[in-house]
Amino acid sequence: AIDDFSRELYAAILPDKTRNSAAWFLTETVIAQCPYQIDYAYSDNGKEYKGTDSHAFVKSCKTHGIGQKFTQINRPQTNGKAERVIRTLMQIWHSHTNFKDCTDRQIQLGRFINFYNTVKPHKSLNNSTPYEILQQYFNQPLCKQP
Repeated sequence: AIDDFSRELYAAILPDKTRNSAAWFLTETVIAQCPYQIDYAYSDNGKEYKGTDSHAFVKSCKTHGIGQKFTQINRPQTNGKAERVIRTLMQIWHSHTNFKDCTDRQIQLGRFINFYNTVKPHKSLNNSTPYEILQQYFNQPLCKQP
């Protein structure tokens, strides 16, 4: 998952692509770590994200007051930020890292997320990091003084 405003990355290695795994990721990885309100979950039209009110991911969104928006069908470029971060994950992290085992892979993913959010400059953020963008945002005064 990636925050649209700051490009802050949230990622996890999941056992499968089911609605239960998607709901777990949203609740236990994104919501548990995110210090601000999430307005929308923007995703592709996969069955792990769409369904009735009893669908695990839909239910997690509703429980936490998160709306859902979806990409145009067969148009992954309409979710370009997420597609780009997935490509970055694969190019910079996954294809250049040798993992000893599953535990090491989890550890290395955590290190990459930290690097991505706090060290790696982003062209789309005027060479700032997601962390710097969030710092600037949260350090703003709540209202302008007269």
